[in-house]
Amino acid sequence: MTLEEYQKEAQKTALYPEAYRLLYPTLGLAGEAGELANKVKKVLRDQGGSLTAEAQEALVAELGDVLWYVAQVATDLGVSLERVAQQNLAKLRSRQERGQLGGSGDNR
Repeated sequence: MTLEEYQKEAQKTALYPEAYRLLYPTLGLAGEAGELANKVKKVLRDQGGSLTAEAQEALVAELGDVLWYVAQVATDLGVSLERVAQQNLAKLRSRQERGQLGGSGDNR
């Protein structure tokens, strides 16, 4: 499945009011990213950092939810996930070439 195919299929399941376009999926993305982080925290706390098959599956499920919301944010912005992915990799390659992968700040 391509990113474009995923985005189109995910859009078919987007059931939120047009009035909350962009806002709804952005808030959902933050919530799902928090759920993912919480599950990783519990692996550290309860399993000493050892990732069981069950914990891995739970993380994969949360990543799927994160991906769905990322797709909806992109759709509501009128851009493809393909474009988002390509721009992100171009930015990272540029930083790598300039020795700027580490550090902080958007414009490094």
